[in-house]
Amino acid sequence: MTIVPRLGEGTQTLDGLIRLAVLAVGGQGGGVLMSWIEDMARAAGWRVQGTSVAGVAQRTGATVYYIEMCPASSGNPVFGLMPAAGDVDILIAAELAEAGRAVLRGFVTPDRTTLIASTHRVLAVSEKIVPGDGITSRDEVMSAITDQARLLVAADFEAVAQEQGSVISASLFGALAASGSLPFAKEDFAAVIRAGGKGIDRSLRAFEAGFAAAQQGAAPVAPSTPAPALAPDLCVPARLMAAWTALAARVQDLPAPAQDIAMAGLKKVVDFQDIAYGAEYLDTLLAQAKRDTAPFLFTAELAKYLANAMVYDDLIRVADLKTRSGRWGHITGEMGVGSDQILQVTEFLHPRAEEIVGQLPKSLGQKVMNSPKWMVRLDRWINKGRRLRSDRLRDFMMLYVLAGLRPRRRRSLRHAIEVAHWQAWLDRAIKAHGRNPALGVEILRCRRLIKGYSDTHARGQSKFDRVMAGIDLVEGREDAADWARRLREAALQDAEGKALDGALATIRSFAVN
Repeated sequence: MTIVPRLGEGTQTLDGLIRLAVLAVGGQGGGVLMSWIEDMARAAGWRVQGTSVAGVAQRTGATVYYIEMCPASSGNPVFGLMPAAGDVDILIAAELAEAGRAVLRGFVTPDRTTLIASTHRVLAVSEKIVPGDGITSRDEVMSAITDQARLLVAADFEAVAQEQGSVISASLFGALAASGSLPFAKEDFAAVIRAGGKGIDRSLRAFEAGFAAAQQGAAPVAPSTPAPALAPDLCVPARLMAAWTALAARVQDLPAPAQDIAMAGLKKVVDFQDIAYGAEYLDTLLAQAKRDTAPFLFTAELAKYLANAMVYDDLIRVADLKTRSGRWGHITGEMGVGSDQILQVTEFLHPRAEEIVGQLPKSLGQKVMNSPKWMVRLDRWINKGRRLRSDRLRDFMMLYVLAGLRPRRRRSLRHAIEVAHWQAWLDRAIKAHGRNPALGVEILRCRRLIKGYSDTHARGQSKFDRVMAGIDLVEGREDAADWARRLREAALQDAEGKALDGALATIRSFAVN
């Protein structure tokens, strides 16, 4: 549970200075929050100094805003420019992991620091680049900040602000007022917002909501396990509804443990291509289910990973996802765009020559792919970052026409390559399952390594091939399934593949004569 103890105590320091740090990332209004605090202190006749050190873009670091203040009666103090470990009285973190990093840096101490933290997450680049689940454990961070803070005020202040149509700086300002860690009245806080002149009403509403959230405490922190992704909701044309209904009914022919995931997989496959492609998916599942036995784990895992294998990211799919009718409404809603505001959306695309050649008919594409001269030439022309404004008709139509090539996808070189790859993977898993059921399941799960688009897809496939080569070395052992799992988990630990290198070296140390 969120802890909000002893609100209203105020902050007592030995030298009369109050040291306050704000950690915020781009777009959270950290600079505005710092200005409000400075203006409020100056209006009360206090001496104040504020500094900031900008973080790095793309969420690799937060900007640190630092304020030192004291009453005018304290004389002429020498203010510091940056927070020091063990010397921060109030720490405001505009995101949960930043609160955890503040603890690691020594800015939060049990004998001194009031910590005000928003419990929502903004994932860092270091979390996103991990091929597997690289998200920092929410439970571990909450445990650390609870143990280290003298006073803790924690709630989802981002959601609180969004409900009022404002940004998190306003709700955090309200939480600061509720904490009682500064010797100013609530009206002093509100007066600073009113003097700002921009977005006053929304900021005041978010301030009041943040004040109330800090006083009431927050609901229990959500578990760190993310909610499962939902299958796409299909919009089936009336002329195809009968065919879709008949196809969906075939899911009932599968073993019960596989039916739910198979229905989700079927929707995903049909959404990617068409009903005929979905029929191929079910045909493959049903054929394998006849050879499987209770508890039908192999069939259930196949239902998941076969759908992921059949739904690959090519240029057509990327364009399709960027031009769907619901996307614009989702973006405008997430950004809080008003009727009097203009939104510009820029798409960044970086296809390689392989992505372009892959969309050619199979025979022509293979000829080009087999010509190093043409591939080098194409890569020189194509392998450049491109920005398309999908809010403009011309750029949107370019993407829309590309998405319209979906009926031709199954005749493309890329489709032939993907089908051959997943069929070889499935054949290997089926053969392994006949000798060692646990190993067959682990080989199915290795398909998790292949994902994404362009370079990301190439790196994932390279890791997949290396894991398969490692499984070759241990396939005859009784613990082969356990080693397959270890190899897969090692491949998911880091983008560079260092953990996988170590796991393969271990296997070679005992498996190679």
